[in-house]
Amino acid sequence: MSAVTPGLVCAHHHLYSALARGMPPPPEVATDFQGILEQIWWRLDTALDLDMIRWSAMLGALEALENGTTGIVDHHESPNAIEGSLEVIAQACEEVGVRVLTGYGITDRHGADGARRGLAENKHFIESGGPGMVAVHAAFTCSDESLEAAAGLAEDLGVGVHIHVCEGIGDIDAPQRLEGLTRDNWLLSHCVHLPTEHTLKGTILHNPMSNLNNAVGYANPARFGNPVALGTDGIGGNVLESFRLAYVMQRSVDVTCGPDTAWSWLENGWSIIPEARNDEVVWSYDPMDPWHIAFTPGIMPRQITIDDEIVFTDGKPTRVDADEVRAKAAEQAARLHAKL
Repeated sequence: MSAVTPGLVCAHHHLYSALARGMPPPPEVATDFQGILEQIWWRLDTALDLDMIRWSAMLGALEALENGTTGIVDHHESPNAIEGSLEVIAQACEEVGVRVLTGYGITDRHGADGARRGLAENKHFIESGGPGMVAVHAAFTCSDESLEAAAGLAEDLGVGVHIHVCEGIGDIDAPQRLEGLTRDNWLLSHCVHLPTEHTLKGTILHNPMSNLNNAVGYANPARFGNPVALGTDGIGGNVLESFRLAYVMQRSVDVTCGPDTAWSWLENGWSIIPEARNDEVVWSYDPMDPWHIAFTPGIMPRQITIDDEIVFTDGKPTRVDADEVRAKAAEQAARLHAKL
């Protein structure tokens, strides 16, 4: 082992959530996951515009890079700013120097026309050469017709579907709703309440910090036969932090396990964004071995090279001014919060 690894991949992110920090308290205190969605995230996503989306993506990409993450799998939703949103995200990530695989999460929460426009945004972005997948919010906010349309579009475009599955108890019928639709290239995020024995195909995206924060339970992904990868669900881009938490959460239910399983989940991110495997991150710690990393907080990148270009060195990105990105993002956060 050494102090060098490939670039890390955050396999489930919501870049727009970078502007949520410090938002005003919701009108009512949420007492369950459905309430959290209704009182926080569904109010926030409807308030987004393209300027907010751009600077949230810039900030999220910057923070990912600062933590050695060179690939982000983004799941986006902005019901009142759908058209062009994915291109804005892709351009922002490119400006920072981070790889992204993004998609618009379709939903019938705003009617069938909203779902149709979401599908059209995915189609336009991917057909234009954008790095994307077809995204779906979740089975419980979509009609059967929308789920089938998303699966069909993904098949036509030769890409997978990125969808939340069984994150909360309100989505427990997702396995039946998605029966026969999933493929190996699908990404199934959370799966907290997914039965151990199920027929869904795809990679399960484990987001331990978010699951704890939303009090939805522990997915215990080691119980599944599917591949597993690690995400943050929008709580920053620090995949090493997700790895450490994934390990101790698994350890909490199986004292015989070591960190190698959770590390294999981190490595599975390279099957989703394989280009990140060719990136190079020089870290502040040696060796970058899972048995060391699991018990060593504070490891940070010293230099990051992507496509033979140094995009991060001496604690700073080389393509953008970090202070400017944070200042612009703060301005957009204030605009967003004023609308809530």
